[in-house]
Amino acid sequence: MDKLALDGGDKVRPEPFPKRHLFGAQERDAVLALFERAIQTGDAIGYNGPEEQAYEAEFAAYMGGGYADMVNSGSSALYVALGALCLQPAGEVVVPPITDPGGVMPVALLNLVPVVADSLPDTFNAGPEQIEAVLTPHTRAIVVAHIAGEPADMDPVLELARSRDIPVVEDCAQAHGARYRGRLVGTLGSIAATSTMSGKHHATGPQGGVVYTQDEALYWEAKRFADRGKPFNLEIASNVRAGLNLNGNDLAAAIGRIQLSRLPAMVARRREIAGSIKAGMSGLQAVGPGRELDGVESVYWFMRFKVDASLLTVDKAGFTRALAAEGIPVNPSYRHIPAEAAWFRERRVFPGSDYPWGLPDYQGNRDAVYACPNAVEAAESHFCISIHENFTDAEVDSILEALRKVEAAYLR
Repeated sequence: MDKLALDGGDKVRPEPFPKRHLFGAQERDAVLALFERAIQTGDAIGYNGPEEQAYEAEFAAYMGGGYADMVNSGSSALYVALGALCLQPAGEVVVPPITDPGGVMPVALLNLVPVVADSLPDTFNAGPEQIEAVLTPHTRAIVVAHIAGEPADMDPVLELARSRDIPVVEDCAQAHGARYRGRLVGTLGSIAATSTMSGKHHATGPQGGVVYTQDEALYWEAKRFADRGKPFNLEIASNVRAGLNLNGNDLAAAIGRIQLSRLPAMVARRREIAGSIKAGMSGLQAVGPGRELDGVESVYWFMRFKVDASLLTVDKAGFTRALAAEGIPVNPSYRHIPAEAAWFRERRVFPGSDYPWGLPDYQGNRDAVYACPNAVEAAESHFCISIHENFTDAEVDSILEALRKVEAAYLR
């Protein structure tokens, strides 16, 4: 048996994994062309201009039709998507068990109470039974996130929502191009939010986001709310509702247009890499790929791996330490559970109050605690490895060799 690097042996992977190189010459040239036009014409680079409108049209076309509004971040996209629904304050919105803080905070900032649904066992996504368990007469909307680029089980969630006339917001921040039973995520609910920051599958620059819907009326509500209530598509002279300036811009859109054209190839390559890794793990006993639903096509913002520590002489933390020592870029834990966050537990939203929980009109359970045992178990039993479309067979081989080596060293 090869000696583990952790114990002084040779690393499986002595050289660093390759950088992603997300932005290249095409994006640079698009930005320079935009600056050149600004220099030649004397017109400043703005927003809601031709580049932004083109990106929005191309994004909607990628989704199979509908309407898109570019905004300045993924968190803003969710805030705008919820704002477009015009939900009555002092109600509840079901939120994911595992997600970025920006996937929950917009709910509270709209004076709605976030209610955390647990995950489907062995996954990071909320399950339909877990969502149903937290629905109440006060539920105004359901936010479903597709974490790691793995689609949640949408059909039963949508049926549940339809039966109670509750809108569904899809958070597609980590799931550009993912499909559920042949349909693109983001096209399934009432409205969708996507992050296009530089860590995602395709980007519009350092930060960005898109609100997407197939409902024209919702689109106009979103567009107004994202731009201080401007009366878009209305014959009114003044702003029609309070809102923030959450606009995208032409500079970001110029980058995004190039990125969007590259997205299908990025997604296809990530699926190929993930497929090779999963196929190569077939002989392992204590470690396996994370559970994915039947009928989904994931896009692998990262890959999940489950550890059965009962078959090993170390726990998951020990296993991942050894894996990292072999040169593999491993994230030991993805325990981003909103119900555990200080801002959520201590209700730090509006200083000097415990709003939205303390709103006089809120009739729900002000003292609810969301333990999320499935999400905790999933976070504690899984680790993650980031992959990207520029991995070669050498990176796949390194990951597989390291997994085999570390498991062999610790298998009971």
